[in-house]
Amino acid sequence: MSRALTVRIGPTVRSRREVIAAIARALEAPAWFGDNLDALYDLLTGIAPGPIRLCWEVDAATRTALGADYERLRRLLLEAAAERDDLVVEICER
Repeated sequence: MSRALTVRIGPTVRSRREVIAAIARALEAPAWFGDNLDALYDLLTGIAPGPIRLCWEVDAATRTALGADYERLRRLLLEAAAERDDLVVEICER
C-alpha cells in the first residue's frame, strides 16, 4: 500500500456535523457532498481515493456531546473500513 493520507479528528470535534465536515475537508470531498451519514459512508467507501488512515480521538466529553450519534458514527466508520482494504480506522478512546 502506498503512503496513506492520515485524517486526524481531535476530541474537540463534538457534533455529528463537525465530524462529517472534518472528514470531508481532509478528504477534499466534492462540492456536491452531502452533510449526512449516507454521504459520509459513500465518501469513505468509494469517492475518496485511498489509502486512508482515519484516527478519531474521543474522550468522555465527546461521547457525551455526541450522545447517540457517537455510536452511529463509530459503527459507520468501522463498517466503511470493513468494505475497503485501503481504509484504516482507529478510534482512540480516552
